[in-house]
Amino acid sequence: MATFRTGWLLSILLANLANCSPHAGRPVPPSHVSCHIPCNENSCDVDIHCFWDQPDLQPNTTYSLHWESAGREKSGNSSNGLIQREHFSSHSKLRVWVQAKNQYGSEKSPEVVFNNTADIIKPHPPKDILSYQEPLEIEWKSTCEQLQLSVGNCEVRHQAETDQAWIQDEGGISANYALENSQPCTVYAFQVRCACNIGLMSDWSETHRIKRAERAPIGKVDVWRDCGISPTSSDCILTWKRLPISHACGDILGYEVRLFYNSSTEKLLNEPAAEPMVHLVCDEMQCHLNYSLKGVSSVNVSAYNALGATFPTHLDLPMSGEENNDQAIELEMKEKSLTVSWDVTSQLSDNLKEYVVQYKQAGSPLGEGFDWVRVEKSQRTGVFKGQFKKYTPYQVSLFTELHSGKGRYLSSNIAHFVQGSPSRVRSFKVLSSSSTHVTLFWEPVLMSKQNGVTPYYQIGVNQQNVYTVSAYPQHKNRTYELPNLTQGQEYEAWIRAVNGAGPGPNTTTHFNTERNEAYLIIVLWAIVVIVIIIPLAVLVFFRCPLVPSFLHEKVPDPRNSHIFCQMTHQSNDFLPWICIPVHEPHPKISLLEVVEIPPWASRSPQETTSQTDGLTRPLVGNGNNETDNALPEESETIHHKYGREEYSKMVDSDEERDKENEEEGADSWSCTEEDLLSGYEKHFMPTVLEILEV
Repeated sequence: MATFRTGWLLSILLANLANCSPHAGRPVPPSHVSCHIPCNENSCDVDIHCFWDQPDLQPNTTYSLHWESAGREKSGNSSNGLIQREHFSSHSKLRVWVQAKNQYGSEKSPEVVFNNTADIIKPHPPKDILSYQEPLEIEWKSTCEQLQLSVGNCEVRHQAETDQAWIQDEGGISANYALENSQPCTVYAFQVRCACNIGLMSDWSETHRIKRAERAPIGKVDVWRDCGISPTSSDCILTWKRLPISHACGDILGYEVRLFYNSSTEKLLNEPAAEPMVHLVCDEMQCHLNYSLKGVSSVNVSAYNALGATFPTHLDLPMSGEENNDQAIELEMKEKSLTVSWDVTSQLSDNLKEYVVQYKQAGSPLGEGFDWVRVEKSQRTGVFKGQFKKYTPYQVSLFTELHSGKGRYLSSNIAHFVQGSPSRVRSFKVLSSSSTHVTLFWEPVLMSKQNGVTPYYQIGVNQQNVYTVSAYPQHKNRTYELPNLTQGQEYEAWIRAVNGAGPGPNTTTHFNTERNEAYLIIVLWAIVVIVIIIPLAVLVFFRCPLVPSFLHEKVPDPRNSHIFCQMTHQSNDFLPWICIPVHEPHPKISLLEVVEIPPWASRSPQETTSQTDGLTRPLVGNGNNETDNALPEESETIHHKYGREEYSKMVDSDEERDKENEEEGADSWSCTEEDLLSGYEKHFMPTVLEILEV
């Protein structure tokens, strides 16, 4: 039951699809029915050949040829459209129509009536066409005579090589035709058709071309330069277009090229156009010169034939302008055409002669895959005709040319007919690196391998950050700096080209960022501070703690004392320089004794005080209590300005030793009386009462 229902539904669906077809229904009537009896150069066929147009595109439509001759209707097969001789009467009336038929019905074409079957004879086209130069004239021979018929009217049409349309003219019954007002150095094409005294007009004859008489070439050679994909490069070759026949006025025998060098010298090259060529390479449309142009400032090029030469074309080779990312031109590319439009009004010069638009196929050598067109300065569009390849980039560049022959580069763009994924980036590596930044370098994808317009590259780091970098200019090596990296870390970077068809394959590289040496120095100093300075500071603190000087009630400065003119520092301490206050210089005091002076001592200055009669306290020295020297003979009274006794005398043990040396013949030193009574001692030396209180 399910199978039956499915088949029934499928039948209905197919029927509906057939009914919904845009061509479903009755067939379209055939049109333009024509019949004739073809003839060759010597005789005519006996059957009638019929033709018609079939506007109906339905595959199930069939066509059948129908005719009626001498009151009888006959039907023929549509496969060949023939009415055989036995099915019609000669020199009789003939009615012909075509019928189209399909499953929905039939339709027939309008009838075509031939009153006499002899009137549908169609002769062979004229042959043996001859031409003459002055005046420009052609002659032909009709085939009617071979058919034992008289020659009827003929028609002639002609066309200049540079024209697209034919110009038709009546030739009459004569077998010749002269073209008036023909242009010199122009190639003309002629075709002729004729009828006999009865029958139809023949088909057009084969094209016969006539080149006007040779004379000196006219016009100028279109000269340009091919510098590859770099429009402003100095590595270029000279190229030019071959003169058209209308300007060559004969066979071009060669080209004369004059090179002007920057050193104010010149060189003449005479390049023959015939084989074998030395420096010249030519194809059907262009020629280029395989000759170095280094040091050449300008050129003159002219073409010559047997009767003369063209006026020299001057071209300055150095091209001003710089390559930039400003794409001022728009491209529309198809398989057989390339349309270029631009808007660069702001860059125009008053001396502008015209625009030059060129394209260069990527990957092709100099002189190949290259073409250019010249556009009037009032126009903003240029069109190229040709066969453009798929997945192949074409660099299109725009120039201006001045009346002086100097050119200026304006802008470039890349055109593709069909785009594909780009190839792998070449030579991706690290150019320079630091602790937090790395500069990457890469060679761009060759234009011939881009398979499309590559507007930018993508750079990724460790599958995380992705950066977009412009691909312009296309043919120069590129660099990019990766910021904000971590020092001393390994990274993986990749790059790929991207176009309209998608991204290309990745090219990867690995690198390590440098460690910061300043950071290491800081760490080393921190270790030094922790390991050496801090323990030393702790040792100093406990060995001889430092008390700020501003906490002392009175801070005596030994430099203000005149008791000692020279002091020698003697100490058994292994860290004496640490225990000395910062604000004091290294004193040379070895022994300081405080001696109480009795009142009677002032009367006997030469008397020596014994150890038992007075109070003696060594403060700094070797630990004994013996006095090494006698007290001065003068004594000071108690000083009451600061509420204390006047200071006692300071005695240096080195001074005592000097006196002993003096007795042995050495030089001695002693302080004057005035020095012993200086203000320093009065201010800062302790009094007897202060010593007793201690």
